[in-house]
Amino acid sequence: MRDNVLTRRSFIRTSIAAGAGLAAIPAIGAPLYVPSSVLKGENAPSNRINIGVIGTGRIALGHDMPGVMKYESAHIIAVCDLDARRVEEARKQVIAFRKEKFGKADEVRTYENYEELLANPEIDAVIICTPDHWHAKIAIEAVRAGKDVYLEKPTSLTIAEGRLMSNAVNSTGRIFQLGTQQRSSEQFRYACELVRNGRIGTLREVEIRLPGDPAGGNASPMPVPDGFNYEKWLGSTPYVPYTEDRVHPKEGYGRPGWLRCEQFGAGMITGWGNHHFDIAQWAMGTEYTGPVEISGSAEFPREGLWDVHGDYHTEMLYANGVKVFGITETSEKPNGILFTGDDGWIFVCRGDYKATASDPGSFEGSPLVASDPRILKAGIKDSEVHLTVSEDHHLNWLNAIRTRRQPVSPAEVGHRSCSVCLLQHIAMRLGRKLYWDPTLERFINDDEANALLSRPERYPYQIKRGL
Repeated sequence: MRDNVLTRRSFIRTSIAAGAGLAAIPAIGAPLYVPSSVLKGENAPSNRINIGVIGTGRIALGHDMPGVMKYESAHIIAVCDLDARRVEEARKQVIAFRKEKFGKADEVRTYENYEELLANPEIDAVIICTPDHWHAKIAIEAVRAGKDVYLEKPTSLTIAEGRLMSNAVNSTGRIFQLGTQQRSSEQFRYACELVRNGRIGTLREVEIRLPGDPAGGNASPMPVPDGFNYEKWLGSTPYVPYTEDRVHPKEGYGRPGWLRCEQFGAGMITGWGNHHFDIAQWAMGTEYTGPVEISGSAEFPREGLWDVHGDYHTEMLYANGVKVFGITETSEKPNGILFTGDDGWIFVCRGDYKATASDPGSFEGSPLVASDPRILKAGIKDSEVHLTVSEDHHLNWLNAIRTRRQPVSPAEVGHRSCSVCLLQHIAMRLGRKLYWDPTLERFINDDEANALLSRPERYPYQIKRGL
């Protein structure tokens, strides 16, 4: 009986792919699972994508959940968090949102443990908004469970984790979208198209301007709040005593302290950097590779709890001869990306857009400017390079789930963008030039640097390598 069911599902899936005009069927070994929404007609009453949200902090509640819920066919039916207060507030938000927008709402199931959510066969896809150190592990387990994934950036805590994650996505044939939503902003796509099509001549340099993080934080141990599974929250990272400044606010949704602790992430170089360096690679056409030389320096706090980098400066060289610089933003050099070529320059940024109210940085002026206004007015000819158009990052993901076509920020691209940031972080820490092989994803003749491509994982939270 089991063999007959699998054969039938395989046939249905292959038929759907053919009907949609897909170039290839899923990879051999991919789970024979089809989201319920794919098996229904576009206008059928049951045409819906059932979604579970894992991690219900400020990004989930303020950005990703509203971004998905506004589409009637996207139903968040489950929410999960290790903080009981936060998961209950997320449940209430989903119900209130759908009642106000669509006049009705289904009940929303709550979970403490994401493993139980992933085991729910009614769930087609998951949004993962946990702290960085959980990203790769949950994404890997999600695609192995047959779920499509929207993962908040950065892709992973280490380059080794990111490679495992991308491999898992590609081997299972699941749809994966990284939350690098700048790819769905017109000014960033257009800037990349202008650079790709030579509007500023041969590209020579790219300058990425990012904020830093302050020192500080109270390291004094505190009692773990009721209803919060702190031991599991630490996950694969070493055990350290609970303090509120190391985790997230007990009340409200202000910027959490874990963003400023290297135990859980690399700071702004991956926080904002995964956005900006992703755009830089999109413009350079280096989305599936990386630099060959990296050097960097940074100021790191000497006291207090928070220990991620502050002011920093990095320099990378790509095989195509382009130099990419990372610097701390200033009033004279605001947050954004500056492309410089033989015939001019283009600067692009978010403008006044913020994903959440607590996002750092602001900008006054046009989000896209150039050395000559005619550069921006030139447009892109039909015969020239056109990049993937996405007007809404969440909708692009939902459409990819329906069509089984790749979204604008797929797994391998996300991994490579995150890797660029982590390479710079390693260079900041070592304080010397590093030589990188982007094909092997190893430093050349440098055991000390290669040791930093991964981290020890605390039992029992290791990533399971095998399927």
